[in-house]
Amino acid sequence: MRRASRTRIATMALLAALSSAPVAAQTLTIALRADIRGTNPGVNRDDDSDAVTLHMVEGLVAYREGGTVGPMLAEKVETSPDGLSYTFELRKGLTFHNGAPLTAADVVWSWQRYMDPKTEWRCLADFDGRSGLKVEAVEAVSPTTVRMRINEPNALFLFSLARTDCGSAAVIHKDSLNPDGSWKAPVGTGPFKFGEWRRGQQISLTRFDGYQSLPGGLDGFAGSKRPLVPEVRFLVVPDAASVKAGLIAGQIDIAEVLGSDVSELKKAPGITVQTATTAARHALLFQTNDPVFRMPAMRQALAAAIDFSQLVAIVSDLGVQPNNSTIHAKSAYHSDVQNLSHGYDPARAKKLLTEAGYKGERLKITTNNRKSAPSFNIAVVLQSMFQAVGVNSDIDVVEWATHMDRFLKGNYQLMVHSYSARLDPALSFEHFTGPKADQPRKVWDDPAVIALLDKASKIESPAERQKIFDELHKRMIDDVPLVMLFNSIEAWASTARVSGFVPWESRARAWEVAIKS
Repeated sequence: MRRASRTRIATMALLAALSSAPVAAQTLTIALRADIRGTNPGVNRDDDSDAVTLHMVEGLVAYREGGTVGPMLAEKVETSPDGLSYTFELRKGLTFHNGAPLTAADVVWSWQRYMDPKTEWRCLADFDGRSGLKVEAVEAVSPTTVRMRINEPNALFLFSLARTDCGSAAVIHKDSLNPDGSWKAPVGTGPFKFGEWRRGQQISLTRFDGYQSLPGGLDGFAGSKRPLVPEVRFLVVPDAASVKAGLIAGQIDIAEVLGSDVSELKKAPGITVQTATTAARHALLFQTNDPVFRMPAMRQALAAAIDFSQLVAIVSDLGVQPNNSTIHAKSAYHSDVQNLSHGYDPARAKKLLTEAGYKGERLKITTNNRKSAPSFNIAVVLQSMFQAVGVNSDIDVVEWATHMDRFLKGNYQLMVHSYSARLDPALSFEHFTGPKADQPRKVWDDPAVIALLDKASKIESPAERQKIFDELHKRMIDDVPLVMLFNSIEAWASTARVSGFVPWESRARAWEVAIKS
């Protein structure tokens, strides 16, 4: 309580100071609930970091609104008949923020940097062969043409390049680095340029007047991305009450808000609230290398102890529906089989606990105190439900950075974790499926399952892929390497002086947003 009060006082003081400081009338202010981790695309990142960085950098391709992939820096993409070579023809006349022209050599240099283990790119293992896909060669065929060769046909190659958690494999200029090769700041091709990062307070971006937008309207992270305001300020406001007060007072233009604040904000003059389901997922992870959870019966017992309808009713005010599938409920691949769920059955849970040899050991549920996710509240509800069937547990609340470190290293027993959106089902399953020895963050290390997923990543037939995804879901329900709980619903508020704002997949897009004169 005291810590929350101190945070609120500090945040309100910051808002007051910033509101009294000289700020251009056309500055767009967007609230972040936590500071970003960095500006290096796909490196030391989280969703907030991605959201800010992807205003400054772009990749060859990008996700469209409906989950497909479209061109971004590439004007067109051609695939060889054997499915092993991809040729990207760059759009003409594109420049970096420093005025240098975008060339194929920049694409090659950027890719080679990502593939250097010293860069610590979050997606290195997805392209170096450890997960099956390997980019064997990248070459500049001409000043505007790049060819990438992969080891075997892979229907998800372009989807992987577009992933926002990979920084969209952004093409950056060498000026993004210091002379010693360390990261400095992004010099990209995006609609906004890096301005200043005042850690713990704000990140400011300025309009890139040389930006050449694609035609059409908003389309995910592709499409038209015109920078209509001269400056965007991402303001770190960790306290929800301060966010709400800032919106009402006009000190904040755009913010993601808590479900509990939606009703009040809808009644506030000049505030518009938008809500939408996303492909992000909240889950309970089991460390299957832990002696307690090596036996499926123990994992099945805890799954049977969860009343999912009650869980979502307690942790969300936005009409969330349970979803035990990793596939988004609005996806074309969310079949009737994907509705197969863990049945709430306390009696079965107790029976399975006996089969598993559980003798009252105290379990540890790791979660985090991040306000932008319901992780802590989920952990509290789960702890109560587990207690109801005789399972003793403690909640270990850690800072977000510590949470991510433990997640990446597999250093937990139970963990309440939020997965960012993956729009293709194969990539969604890949989020948690794979060999633990190579990637400790994986939770489902089953060779047969990995083989099925590998097959789904190589074939293009929707019907064949559907069969595989349905089989994977049935196995996931039986084996319980993790329990998918529900998809996120995002709620965003914007003030009357803003026009054109439409959030997408839990991210604020400042492009195509104008401030009314």
